[in-house]
Amino acid sequence: MPLHLEIVTPERLAYSDEVDMVLVPGIEGELGILPHHTPLASLLGVGELRIRKGGDEESFAIVGGFLQVRPDKVVVMAETAEIGGEIDLERAQKAREEAERALATGYVEGADLSAARAELQRALVRIRVAESHRREGRRPRG
Repeated sequence: MPLHLEIVTPERLAYSDEVDMVLVPGIEGELGILPHHTPLASLLGVGELRIRKGGDEESFAIVGGFLQVRPDKVVVMAETAEIGGEIDLERAQKAREEAERALATGYVEGADLSAARAELQRALVRIRVAESHRREGRRPRG
């Protein structure tokens, strides 16, 4: 019995399909979910969400939100979710550089240092997912 996965953001339904396994970034570490998993609800952290279906794997850069697991369905409600093939690597690298510069100087225009740290974390996960996607030569889902 496959597991139905939905990844939802405030803007859109980012993913909806039957999968074999989901690995999500929980706030206390990575969670692996297979069909017939015990029901649970959890907060999500910032990190890479990986989907395994058949012999394929797809990755999303996830920022915060909630996870609901039922034996036959997983719902990820994330602040943002970007599939590896859709991430603008140059933009993510620029965001990382700006956040690093803000943290190094201690000055962040219109924000505080904790916001700069969060932005750096988001940029780093986006870069990791995008580079992994390019390295493995995956094509975006159609």
